[in-house]
Amino acid sequence: MWRSPGEYFASSTVRYLERHKGEVNCCAISPDYQLVLTCSDDSRIHVWEAKSGLLRHKVTGHAGPVKSCCFSPDGSLFASSSHDCTVRIWRVDTADCLHVLTDHSKSVETVSFSPDGACLLSAGWDRLIILWEVQSGQRLKTFIGHQDAIQCSAFSKDGSYFATGSWDHTVRLWSLGNDAPGRVLKGHKGNVSCVSFSVSGMLASGSWDKTIRVWNPRSGALIFLLKGHLDWLRTLSFSRDGILLASTGHDNMVRLWDCENGKCLKVVKSMLEMTHVCIFSPEGTLMLAGAMGFHQSQY
Repeated sequence: MWRSPGEYFASSTVRYLERHKGEVNCCAISPDYQLVLTCSDDSRIHVWEAKSGLLRHKVTGHAGPVKSCCFSPDGSLFASSSHDCTVRIWRVDTADCLHVLTDHSKSVETVSFSPDGACLLSAGWDRLIILWEVQSGQRLKTFIGHQDAIQCSAFSKDGSYFATGSWDHTVRLWSLGNDAPGRVLKGHKGNVSCVSFSVSGMLASGSWDKTIRVWNPRSGALIFLLKGHLDWLRTLSFSRDGILLASTGHDNMVRLWDCENGKCLKVVKSMLEMTHVCIFSPEGTLMLAGAMGFHQSQY
């Protein structure tokens, strides 16, 4: 039974995953919620079983800190990007590396699979956005337009376009059918650190300026300016129906927002040292993953 997010926000399970030898830069949860992916400054990627907390794979290959990681939509692959200027695509079941993608010249800060899993997007300090074909590892397109490092990326739910956030304080929207500079969304006063699309097409962006902006990406209009975090934004995630938005910040707080009126419904202090991921499961459970632990909470 669906409950109002204002009613409660209760922690149910905590597991601590402590095998990394450096700061964890990113976490990802598999589409079936059975695996957790973590990547670290120790140049390693770990694949964990979410329920048991057991380490399934300790993945090596990068020659520098691993900055970003993500699962493919079908859960069979994962991708990683690194300060060593490379992107790697791996098999989940064996942790074998399928492709090493080497066209970036500086640290690669973000990777994102397209919704159909056919393409992979990467971007970073060289200001380049590269679209790759997953099966072959071939470079398909390069998108140029940002004036500073690119920190985050996300595809729209229909896969026809994507968004990137940059240290130039802007969000850009790009069409897969056109490699010309995309629409520029301005307003943030700091680096844009996270972006997320809702199923209804809204785009949320979080920044080092401690604010969240919710946009109509088609028109470029600002729908909501959400304030409340006391430090820079780390992750954003819409619920499956697009009604709720969860945000985590470097202030160690998780906030739940109503996307119909922009009001903050709930604020809770994370049980973790640092929260890297917040996503909604199909059942309405908010899953959180962090630097030293994994837990799930219900709204």
